Amino acid sequence: MDLLTPVLIGIGLSMDCFAVSLALGSITRSGLTRAAFLIAFFFGAFQGGMTVLGWAAGISVLGFISVYDHWIAFILLLIIGGKMISESIDGEEEKAPVDTLKIFPLVALSLATSIDALAVGFSFGILRNAVLIPALIIGIVCGAISFAGVMLGEQLEDLLGKKMEIAGGLILIMIGVKVLVEHLVL
Repeated sequence: MDLLTPVLIGIGLSMDCFAVSLALGSITRSGLTRAAFLIAFFFGAFQGGMTVLGWAAGISVLGFISVYDHWIAFILLLIIGGKMISESIDGEEEKAPVDTLKIFPLVALSLATSIDALAVGFSFGILRNAVLIPALIIGIVCGAISFAGVMLGEQLEDLLGKKMEIAGGLILIMIGVKVLVEHLVL
């Protein structure tokens, strides 16, 4: 496999991560660079890891997971997006925002945005393509795009204020709905 293909796949897989990263950047109150690196690491690692996992899974495991993967992603994104919207509407300035830098929210968001990488990895297995280098490239591309999303999200927060946090929550919910609709219709 050439190097351009996994880069393009990585860009495609990163779009959900980018949208979530924008939302996370908009609610990060301090340590933006640290947060951006942490989010980029988790999102990149999950995209690459799920690609490898999909490659290794096989038809029987993927068939079982594909029955539920869209529901898992939908529920995780709905909960986190709903919490972001709720906390921004409360209007209590002293209230702490959703701490997206804790392990559970990071893992939940990383898992929810990397479900498609599982299917990509599975297709690599069917085609008998090597997976480690493409998965590494996909993870790096996703990490870089996620980092940029966090940094840009902070800029948007400065311009739009609380509206950006509401928009971020709505984006998470819309991504969850999109995943659910795509899997239920197809």
